[in-house]
Amino acid sequence: MALKINAIANNPIPITKSLFLTFILLSFLSLFFLAISYTNSTTTHNQSNSIPNPIAYHPNSIKVYVADLPRSLNYGLLDRYWSSGHPDSRIPSDPDHQIPTAQLPRPTKYPPYPENPLVKQYSAEYWVLGDLETPEEMRTGSFAKRVFDVNDADVVFVPFFATLSAEMQLGSGNGSFRKKEGNEDYLRQKEVVNFVRNTDAWKRSGGRDHVFVLTDPVAMWHVRAEIALAILLVVDFGGWYRLDAKSADGSSSDVMIHHTQVSLLKDVIVPYTHLLPRLQLSENKERPTLLYFKGAKHRHRGGLVREKLWDLLVNEPGVVMEEGFPNATGKEQSIKGMRTSEFCLHPAGDTPTSCRLFDAMQSLCIPVVVSNNIELPFEGMIDYIEFSVFVAVSDALTPNWLVTHLRSIPAKKREEFRQNMAKVQPIFEYENGHAGGIGPIPPDGAVNHIWKKVHQKLPAIKEAIVRNKRKPADVSIPLRCHCT
Repeated sequence: MALKINAIANNPIPITKSLFLTFILLSFLSLFFLAISYTNSTTTHNQSNSIPNPIAYHPNSIKVYVADLPRSLNYGLLDRYWSSGHPDSRIPSDPDHQIPTAQLPRPTKYPPYPENPLVKQYSAEYWVLGDLETPEEMRTGSFAKRVFDVNDADVVFVPFFATLSAEMQLGSGNGSFRKKEGNEDYLRQKEVVNFVRNTDAWKRSGGRDHVFVLTDPVAMWHVRAEIALAILLVVDFGGWYRLDAKSADGSSSDVMIHHTQVSLLKDVIVPYTHLLPRLQLSENKERPTLLYFKGAKHRHRGGLVREKLWDLLVNEPGVVMEEGFPNATGKEQSIKGMRTSEFCLHPAGDTPTSCRLFDAMQSLCIPVVVSNNIELPFEGMIDYIEFSVFVAVSDALTPNWLVTHLRSIPAKKREEFRQNMAKVQPIFEYENGHAGGIGPIPPDGAVNHIWKKVHQKLPAIKEAIVRNKRKPADVSIPLRCHCT
């Protein structure tokens, strides 16, 4: 035994080596478990980032307070519309007032919007309010967050169906739209303005942070000067530039509509509601027609160009010019025409734009925009030259120029246009597929893009509010035009 102990004592290398190996093994195991722990932590972190949390993925970046207007000024107007037995006097066939009484929409908190194409094309007011009326737990894809304390809001939304109000008055056919007496639309306009102007929120900002939907060019016609500083959602600026016929010839003291009341600094151009269904790129077929147009030949103001274009193009081979409107009788004709044509003509009418442009996009028919003065929705978010052709009026009115130009665009370029168009089709979609418009909206649809555009305006609007506070009392500062 003594010999054994002495041998071990005299030869310590095996014990040292064993301890060293044990140390190495323990260190390796520690590093291994540390690595496993780090990997799991990183994986969990990455997974939490990659899973599309609806609220995080669609951040509620703008806080919206809804002014407490009486229901009679929005959904109550729809109740009146559907219960009315008077068809729209401006069209030969009113789809909403040919419905048998038993099939009319039953009274509900959120009635449907009209199918009358003269009204439906302006339905943005319905879908914007419908999103805000949707219960918050269903609004995970909405860019706007509804708040119920006005002091928490970025903007105040005024829920007046101004377009529906104007169209109901125009459709009555009694000729009182521009008058104040006997004009129910005028009374509603005044009720809205009197209500909001007497709130603390309006007095605090001068109305600069209030949002009105004025998609019909004649909406809020009588009170525009009173809401000029507010954020206006409009389809274009065309309806704001014209003089009243009487004041233009000096026979009336009526105040003209000043161009300083609209500006790209504060207002938002929104799309018309398209009337034709969407064509998917996978459904696209051969397009034998070069250029297609359907609409009224004779228009006023800027639309006079349309009449000249018509006379130039009507007999051109490969060009189809049809008189009419895509109502109940002409809708199928419009669908066929746009889906079988390479290009769809978009000349100015009474105003620079129309729902025809958005019908063309949904039909994958390359828009040919003939206008020297047009504003388009969501510019800066999308680039229209990637799927549209823009033509100066002088070029379009040169004989043979337009057709020659369109024929020179190669087939490969046309296909590229259509592919790009297919990508932006959803951006111009308002409808959410839910009864009464109450339900989750498409995250990439028109309503969210509208609020994103309003959100872009907030710094300039807040600056204007702050600057106005230091203005001496009773000092008038003239409006300045910042239109581009």
